[in-house]
Amino acid sequence: MADAAAHEPPVRLVVGLGNPGPRYARTRHNAGQRVVEQLATRLDATKAVARYAGTYADARGPHGPVALLIPTTYMNDSGSSVGPAAGSLHAAPPQVLVVHDDIDLPFGEVRGKHGGGHGGHNGLKSVAAGLGSPDFLRVRVGVGRPAPDFRGDQVDWVLRAFDEPAADVDALLERGLKMTEAVLAEGMDAAIATFHARPPGTKARERAERRDAPEKAEG
Repeated sequence: MADAAAHEPPVRLVVGLGNPGPRYARTRHNAGQRVVEQLATRLDATKAVARYAGTYADARGPHGPVALLIPTTYMNDSGSSVGPAAGSLHAAPPQVLVVHDDIDLPFGEVRGKHGGGHGGHNGLKSVAAGLGSPDFLRVRVGVGRPAPDFRGDQVDWVLRAFDEPAADVDALLERGLKMTEAVLAEGMDAAIATFHARPPGTKARERAERRDAPEKAEG
């Protein structure tokens, strides 16, 4: 486990993005926050305190101390929480892991990423500004895009509560939690190799489906 992550600096700060207050607690935009709340329980973190414009707790990760932060700012000002916390911990951007919702991933999918752009996500944009770099790690929790008949824009969609079955939402958050734990234990590269892998036989099944599709259409 240690060898797999030896080439990557240990994560010192895990951030769960969301909006504050009960009004937003169950919305798609708060998926990252909910994952980190579960992580705090899993790691038996200290009692959260108000610090760095957020709720902050200390925990023991697989490779040493790790801090958990949920900004209590609104999403588009998350950097004003993350920046000071990372600075106090002397955590470089690659040692900061941000867990966030992502509409570009279908509901139920979870992916990891080294740095990159913000893709229109105001929380990521603010975190990059607060850290002075976009090179932080991400765990992307797929919340999907709205159906064509959805009345509203993307902001309306992510500020809406999940309408999928509760068991499916719980499964999504559990996948987000497991990938976050894998990043802490094994590093992002190893976590990506595991969680992005497609089930055995997927390509063969897709080839067979494409081959059979014209025959089915004709029939």
